[in-house]
Formats: sequence, C-alpha cells, structure tokens
Amino acid sequence: MEILVAIAIGTLTACGLYLMLRARTFPVILGLSLLSYAVNLFLFISGRIKLNAAPILTDATAYTDPLPQALVLTAIVISFGMTAVLVIMALGAYLTAGHDRVDTDAAPEDQP
Repeated sequence: MEILVAIAIGTLTACGLYLMLRARTFPVILGLSLLSYAVNLFLFISGRIKLNAAPILTDATAYTDPLPQALVLTAIVISFGMTAVLVIMALGAYLTAGHDRVDTDAAPEDQP
C-alpha cells in the first residue's frame, strides 16, 4: 500500500511540475492544482495508514493521528480559494493582453 501511495504522490508532483513549466496560464494553473493535491496526499499519509483505526489515541498500537486530517481539510479550502483567484487573474490578463502566454518577453506565436 505504501509503494502505491508513494508512486501516486511522485506522479502528481512530476505532472504538476511539468505543467507549471509551460508557457500558457491554463497549464500553469492545472500544474499548481496537481502539486497541491500531491502535498495534500503527502500530509494525509503522514498521519499513518491504518485500516479501521479511530483517530483517537486509545491504545498505542492502533490509532490514526487526527492532525494531518485537519491540515488537509484546511489545505483543500485554501487551495480552492487560491485556484479561483488565479483563474480570475489569468482571465483578466487574457482580456487585457489578448493572449495567455506566461513569458511576456517572448513574442506571441502569431507574430514574427
């Protein structure tokens, strides 16, 4: 189970970083979202993977730490708000500039 979760976190991180290095705003926003999903999954898994264990310390052999669960719930709300703000900023930049390129030093594709 641990190797599957580690592969999922690594895949989400790699895809998120790849998309964040693109020259368009929409892939950058998707990459940031994937990276935040990877961090949320990492935080959630740091509370131990236990099946059928209560998130309360009743005995030291089988418990799940409730703090990472609370951190992930908070991070989900924050990342949703941050994604909404980034989408609005990208839409405003597109309407102002007429293109959605992130690198403003390079010429747009339709101009030589």
